[in-house]
Amino acid sequence: MTRPITAGVDGTEESLAALDWAAREAVRRGLPLRVVHAWRYEAHEAAGGDRETQRGWVSGGVTESVRTVTGRYPRLAVSVDVVEGGSVEVLADAAAGAELLALGSRGHGRVVGFLLGSVGQQVLAEAVRPVVLVRAGDRPAAEAAGREVVVGQQGGAEDSAAALEFAFETAAARGATVRVVRAWTLPPVFAYSPGSLKLLDESGGMEPFEKKALAEAVRPLRERYPAVPVAEHVEMGSAGQVLLSAAGNAQLMVVGRRAHRTAVGARIGSVAYGVLHHADCPVAVVPHE
Repeated sequence: MTRPITAGVDGTEESLAALDWAAREAVRRGLPLRVVHAWRYEAHEAAGGDRETQRGWVSGGVTESVRTVTGRYPRLAVSVDVVEGGSVEVLADAAAGAELLALGSRGHGRVVGFLLGSVGQQVLAEAVRPVVLVRAGDRPAAEAAGREVVVGQQGGAEDSAAALEFAFETAAARGATVRVVRAWTLPPVFAYSPGSLKLLDESGGMEPFEKKALAEAVRPLRERYPAVPVAEHVEMGSAGQVLLSAAGNAQLMVVGRRAHRTAVGARIGSVAYGVLHHADCPVAVVPHE
């Protein structure tokens, strides 16, 4: 089954930027574009009209928003769905059937980065497929200026497999370099064990150990995507800070988040949350087990 690139729109400048980003990505990957708008019937006099009349008004507005994209990419297959229901539920459901879901996010420059509303945060936490956050200022020219897809890698090879796969696939479609970033910190003394000390000894110390772990995680992706240039980046520091410091030439940042729910509900994760608030470029959040 072919999964579309899906964009959630609500008429705001941010969502229109996400729509255009999604259209460009669909063209690059040779996939259809699905545009989704969540809508609720307003059963009071001020709203006017019955259910079908209101749906017609909403559909007309969404179609108008899409017209610029269809004019810019005339060969792109585009479908528009106005779905009745809550925004979080509609968008999370749309993401489940998509290659990725693109959403708009308000941004206020390099210092603050993204402002995540409650809907965006909940969709990110609930979605079972990658979600890309795009700011209002995103333009094709800005995308072209960045030559790298930057992705975070942590833990063992399986821990970041989904994020790495997404990053390499995206870079292959764009002709971009993948910069794989692994951050490390000195563990507390009590975290050492005879087994871990033996591994560190064999690797020659902490940094060579981390570089070896990164190389092992990336090796299968290098084999599957031999035409994609790769830069491996290992640096001491917090994961969020190291990722952001390595992203000066990024057209897209990719971070993972655990897909399982905790006792307090689904969470984005501190690294993804920090990157989303400070990145200059669109950010893809990829769920993994």
